[in-house]
Amino acid sequence: MGTDKRQPWVVGVSGASGTPYAASVIRALLAAGEPVDLVVSRAARLTILDETGIAFRDAHWRTDLATWLAADDVGFDPGRLADVRYWAAGDFAAGPSSGSYPAKGMLVVPATTGAVAGIALGLSKDLLQRVASVTLKERRPLVVCVREAPLNGVTLKHLVELDAQGAVVLPASPGFYAGGSTVRELVDFVAGRVLDAVGVPHALYRRWEGELGAAARHSAPPE
Repeated sequence: MGTDKRQPWVVGVSGASGTPYAASVIRALLAAGEPVDLVVSRAARLTILDETGIAFRDAHWRTDLATWLAADDVGFDPGRLADVRYWAAGDFAAGPSSGSYPAKGMLVVPATTGAVAGIALGLSKDLLQRVASVTLKERRPLVVCVREAPLNGVTLKHLVELDAQGAVVLPASPGFYAGGSTVRELVDFVAGRVLDAVGVPHALYRRWEGELGAAARHSAPPE
């Protein structure tokens, strides 16, 4: 019998534009003391390279991940990566591909419409889709942070199907009531809402407290 009591959140990064959302979610999970299992799709590697200029390679994933997470957070401590496990997108023998693997749930950030379709239909075309299917069948939390605009009818039907199966459909739609005035603050708002959906504590954005005008005061430059 194994004695490893590690129970991670699986973060799946698909090829949609919006890799800063994924980076923010991963940093916040690690800051909250939550272990992370990471799956980066082949298309997501190209998106990371395009959006950040950083290559993400299976053989050098730890170094590349540290570089990626520190790209817009110079204070990121690479020592936090000690509790991250990486699984290649084509590795169907990976731990999270089985329902017996003790994961807490999965966050797909960002999610392409292709990933949405594959998860909704149970296609399991790569490890990301397979882990999402396992998450649903095991009745574990699954958050799908879809990043696309506009959405066509087929994708909307797939999103409704995911909702019916118990997933949380969370569009990458930043709110402005938190007073965000920079790209980083708007990215962190979406990441914070992803973590809210699974009950992970964070301090990524200022919460609504019922006070009108607070957002304007928060974002106003100092005099």
